[in-house]
Amino acid sequence: MSEEVKKIKITIDGKTTEVPEGTSILEAARTIGGQAVPPAMCYYSTLENSGGRCRTCLVEVTKGSDADPRPMPKLMASCRTAAMDGMEVKNATSERTLEARKGVTEFLLLNHPLDCPVCDQAGECHLQDLSYEHGLETTRTEFERRTFDHDDIGPYIKLNMNRCILCARCVLLANQLTEQREHGILFRGEKAEISTYLNKALENDFIGNVIDVCPVGALTDRTFRFQSRVWFTKPMNAHRNCPTCSGKAVLWMKGEKILRVTARKDIYGEVHDYICNTCRFETKEVSAWNIEGPRHIDRHSVISTNHYEKPENMVKRIDSESAKEISKADEKWEKDKKLL
Repeated sequence: MSEEVKKIKITIDGKTTEVPEGTSILEAARTIGGQAVPPAMCYYSTLENSGGRCRTCLVEVTKGSDADPRPMPKLMASCRTAAMDGMEVKNATSERTLEARKGVTEFLLLNHPLDCPVCDQAGECHLQDLSYEHGLETTRTEFERRTFDHDDIGPYIKLNMNRCILCARCVLLANQLTEQREHGILFRGEKAEISTYLNKALENDFIGNVIDVCPVGALTDRTFRFQSRVWFTKPMNAHRNCPTCSGKAVLWMKGEKILRVTARKDIYGEVHDYICNTCRFETKEVSAWNIEGPRHIDRHSVISTNHYEKPENMVKRIDSESAKEISKADEKWEKDKKLL
């Protein structure tokens, strides 16, 4: 018989959960959900060796464990710190954590351009969410930002290095999905950048998935660029019989036209079933897909403002008093129209 997995208890922002021994604080927080979950820009549960680079997931450990109740003197990266039995952690309830997160956000935005009005990632950008919650209104830096030329690193992928935060997700994904990686982080320190090796292009059949794992708009789909804002599209779950991948995808549609195809993401923006380039870039005929229905966007996003679906918790009930006010306003409008 297999040995029983030992469970430990950890408390985060006053909420207690049980997780298997060896679970990180971040993964433990995700079992609780809500405000207890720290943001993560570099950590990706399905990628080996991810995490520990961006420091947005810092938390305050006020009690190490039942065996050693002393608090940890420094803020800890929750994605790389193992949960201990009896550990107590503060995330949203810690002033130290929130202040540090503001500082980390400021560093991430140090070289980031104000591209949100023209960036295809707007509306589903994790850095955009982070800067809205913890960013400053103005920058304090007096130095010029790093600038790079846009680069086509394959027939379907555009690299805008100006937006990159060096989370390394795309590099780790290529290590796992491809036999021979053709891009990586070149140089070191402030000169570090994502680039392809000399005279190489990203042409592996699964390399399009680097677009999905990128938390910012550094890697974008060349077949979708500048076609539409995501909140004007309707994400639909769909599948097809594909000999290369699972064929499970999300179709981002405008009317009866498919503007782009992406893999399915969970509530934390992570992909578990990667799709091939054929499904992603080359299959945009509605007849080629079996459409299952609207995709519910779990993560807080402006995409949810698009009323393509009406779950019960989103429908606002109008009481009788409000209905009367609306009726009066309609009557006034009809009278005003006659006077025009």
